[in-house]
Amino acid sequence: APTRASGSVADSPYSPTPPSAPPTGPLVLREGAAGPEVAELQGRLRQLGLYPGAGSGRYDAEVRAAVARYQRLYGVTGDPDGVYGAGTRASLESRTAGP
Repeated sequence: APTRASGSVADSPYSPTPPSAPPTGPLVLREGAAGPEVAELQGRLRQLGLYPGAGSGRYDAEVRAAVARYQRLYGVTGDPDGVYGAGTRASLESRTAGP
């Protein structure tokens, strides 16, 4: 006679889980950041006459002040003062040419 099995089947607690993906979404830049994204920001601010400095790629106090001036001048809200977040980025990119 056939034998019937009973019980339940569950995933093994030892099943490997896929590694988590790095976070995606818009990059937020603030004082202390550095790299090509900051150099691009400096170039965009320079196009509007808000940043007179060189494209050093360092987000220093001068860049923070220029971003804050931009935010006030164009009424950008949603990002902290002097922080290049999603709202400020969208606004600035719509008013300037890419690098």
